[in-house]
Amino acid sequence: MFRRHKITVIGSGATGATTAHLLALKELGDIVLVDIQEGVPQGKALDMWESGPIEHFSMKVVGTNDYALTKDSDIIVVTAGLPRKEGMSRNDLLKINSEVVGGVVKEAARLSPDSMIVVLTNPADVMAYVAQKASGFPHHRVMGQAGVLDSARFRTFLAEALQVSPRDISAFVMGGHGDDMVPLVRYSYAGGIPIEKLLSQEEIAKIVKRTRTGGGEVLSLMKASAYYAPASSLAEMVKAVLLDERRILPVISYLDGEYGERDIYVGVPAVVGGHGVEKVLEVDFTEEEKAMFQKSVSSVREPLMLLNLDLKG
Repeated sequence: MFRRHKITVIGSGATGATTAHLLALKELGDIVLVDIQEGVPQGKALDMWESGPIEHFSMKVVGTNDYALTKDSDIIVVTAGLPRKEGMSRNDLLKINSEVVGGVVKEAARLSPDSMIVVLTNPADVMAYVAQKASGFPHHRVMGQAGVLDSARFRTFLAEALQVSPRDISAFVMGGHGDDMVPLVRYSYAGGIPIEKLLSQEEIAKIVKRTRTGGGEVLSLMKASAYYAPASSLAEMVKAVLLDERRILPVISYLDGEYGERDIYVGVPAVVGGHGVEKVLEVDFTEEEKAMFQKSVSSVREPLMLLNLDLKG
């Protein structure tokens, strides 16, 4: 008998709720929205579910404060944690969010031992590591979301500068999800044409800078963290896993020798499918790109050391 996928989204704030609604709209599976706030996940889930007849989806959406309802989920999406506020760096969130993520993942993983985990909570690279430790899952079944989002921002800004559809922009961002992220200009194209042939170095430099501070730009405008683009990025990853699409996506993946790095989660292009991160793809770097990537990796290792995690994994 055909079994519908089951998706757990932990955290019913703006990002978690928007993600849950997008997943329902895409009919990827039945949704369980979990939060510690009594009534909030239940109310938001009911509201979403009632949009089904209008939006023509048949997936069930339920909200709960009890992890029992998440049992046997196929994929767990973690958005729970303290959101970044204006003036805060992602690392400012480190200790409290590591405790939150570690706690919720341990509870959810116990009830869904065969699931995949996708982490959004910031600082996302570190929280992916925390989630893997808390779950005890193989590394390929735990990944973080940042590269899809950062790359979407990069593609949006490039499309705006070129006055073309973002659908025709191919570009990706590597490294940590922070100010040291590495937008790879040399691998960026518009309709197959290298970006460097279409924009000046000055224009490209401005776009790279804007990409690195994209989250902060939204934060400064609305005094709250972004959630539409992050939710869309999560839905893209969930879809790739549940439909076994084998998409090449820039995701926070565990490195075990790739790019000369070990025992760390960081953003790299990878094949994402039904088994999670199925393969990390290595691209050739120039010396400058290599230096930028190593600097970005170092910015991820520092907070890991602060948490005093067992880096030998």
